[in-house]
Amino acid sequence: MIGIIMFFVALVLLLFGFPVAFTFGGVALIFGVWAEGWDMFAFMPFRIQSYMENTVMMAVPLFIFMGIVLQKTRLAEQLLEAMGKLFGGVRGGLAISTILVGSLLAASTGVVGASVVAMGLISLPVMLKYNYSKKLATGTICASGTLGQIIPPSIILIILGDVLGIPVGDLFHAALLPGFVLIACYIGYILIITWMKPELAPAIPHDEDLGSRKEQVIDALKAIVPPLALVLIVLGSIFTGIATPTESSALGGVGAIVLALIYRSFSWKMVFDSALETVKVTAMVFAILMGATAFSMAFSYTGGDYIVEEALLSLPGEKWGFIILSMVAILILGFFIDFVEIAFIIVPILAPVAEALGLNMVWFAILIAMNLQTSFLTPPFGFSLFYLKGVAPPTVKTMDIYKGVMPFILIQVLVLVSIVLMPELYGMD
Repeated sequence: MIGIIMFFVALVLLLFGFPVAFTFGGVALIFGVWAEGWDMFAFMPFRIQSYMENTVMMAVPLFIFMGIVLQKTRLAEQLLEAMGKLFGGVRGGLAISTILVGSLLAASTGVVGASVVAMGLISLPVMLKYNYSKKLATGTICASGTLGQIIPPSIILIILGDVLGIPVGDLFHAALLPGFVLIACYIGYILIITWMKPELAPAIPHDEDLGSRKEQVIDALKAIVPPLALVLIVLGSIFTGIATPTESSALGGVGAIVLALIYRSFSWKMVFDSALETVKVTAMVFAILMGATAFSMAFSYTGGDYIVEEALLSLPGEKWGFIILSMVAILILGFFIDFVEIAFIIVPILAPVAEALGLNMVWFAILIAMNLQTSFLTPPFGFSLFYLKGVAPPTVKTMDIYKGVMPFILIQVLVLVSIVLMPELYGMD
């Protein structure tokens, strides 16, 4: 039972706010030495070297760099301005624009924090100016900002592909339809709720619309076409087999620099700042990976994986019992810990059981990715909630954000359930 005790000790330390990488690494060191001695970690350098030489994981910093460069090009601002003018006359049009921009930012940047902060700074004041409900406005921004978790190129899909041993291109292809369904459900919810309660999201008066309809369409196309072309090139090169995900991520980084030139926001300082932020985020991800590697090694050596596997295989309902329990467990853990820790710690424990039960591993990975996306919205520690609160005006209270994301959390759970029950609709049967 040492491995199980070690697992819960790590969770408790995380809840007290200890750094994730050092928590997993430290707990692994203490319990590993206690159980097996120092020899347990003799192969640790070789594991670290294998991760450093992993070409799939090389895509992580490259896609992060691509996203940060695009974030610094004022891409979000131009998109929101153009889409706001185009849909502003529709009831709930600003919220719909935010969803559409969030989906395009997800496909072009994939950086949740950057998307939420950008839309919080640009879109939220405009929605509040036109008397949008604080709950609807904040919920829409948080939900649309987290679309980068499921819409390719997603960092979590790259990590899951490596952890589960699945080609990243297969995951990108499988995630497209669930991502589009989620966007459609968000827009459908906004249309329905604003039709039932018009006061939640009034249309912008026509006399305040800027420019003619033709000009609005042209402005929107100018803002949308360049980033959309980059997305199509990056994903198209993967889906057609022209490039691997790692090669396409390098292509995306170059494409982001080209877009910066097009938007006239290129400078060597911008490149340096983007590279510096990329190093910081990548270092955080790989530090967690090293701690998780030590933890999984100690957990396996102490027999914790056998106990968990035996318990999960003996669940009533076999396949469905395992799916329900694993999805509920990931959803609950998402309330308290980050998606990276869940991907590196929890998923490797669940993966052997999923394979033993004969599950479609691509389908299982998409379920996990959709579930992990929900972790960005769930109170009290959802990261999107903190990102938005940090840039929201004082009139927007934390409880407004908490209440605002609830309908979108429910939508995500319903889409997740539909993927569980009807995988054939998503091409994953």
